[in-house]
Amino acid sequence: MRFDVLTLFPHMFEAVLGDSIIGRARENGLIELNFVDIRDFSKNKHRKVDDYPYSGGGGMLMNAQPVFDAYMSVAEGLPNKPITVYMSPQGRVFNQSAAVELSKEKHIILLCGHYEGIDQRVIDEIVDMEISIGDFVLTGGEIPAMAVIDTVSRLVPGVLAAETSYENESHFNGLLEYPQYTRPAEWHGVSIPEVLISGHHANVEKWKREQSLVNTLKKRPDMLEKAELSKDDIKFLEKHKNEIS
Repeated sequence: MRFDVLTLFPHMFEAVLGDSIIGRARENGLIELNFVDIRDFSKNKHRKVDDYPYSGGGGMLMNAQPVFDAYMSVAEGLPNKPITVYMSPQGRVFNQSAAVELSKEKHIILLCGHYEGIDQRVIDEIVDMEISIGDFVLTGGEIPAMAVIDTVSRLVPGVLAAETSYENESHFNGLLEYPQYTRPAEWHGVSIPEVLISGHHANVEKWKREQSLVNTLKKRPDMLEKAELSKDDIKFLEKHKNEIS
């Protein structure tokens, strides 16, 4: 999978995406990241890319021309238009479902706004989707773009050691993850649940599912409305609802 990021601050990305799982995926050729500096396409001798908005008010707005030219430096001549995502507080709130959708693409362009945003005309011409990482405002789209790259990249085959590495994670199946433990078996007087060292695979899987239900009900009960629950899940929640909540 290839990501092209159109940004005013390309140097921000390597510090976050150059190491760990994403760094290894890049080294192994599973993920390709290209950071395009929008300022390189400014026709202003001072590399200026913004101006005052016609609507007035405070702040500056990014010009359409350098954004469009930066985009064309990536998209021109390609047989198919890459899906282009604008990181925007007005966009669809990003979640695991959106990450799964994007993971099916081969080429994604991420556009990072700054200042008060970007001239609407270039957004209308090149953008296919707007994405927000939450109902709050950041200085620019760089941090949201990093979050999208990290989340989507984990779903690309081969990036993680095995599919189960992400299939059991929080949000993947609509529930939060169950509690996890490592050695020693007892720490500060607290022992791990006995079932985890029982060697009984079916009981361990049952415990994991039930603990995911408990965790979700306690911390994010809103998620249960959309989760795919079995009859056994519903019976468990009804039976233990009062003691869990």
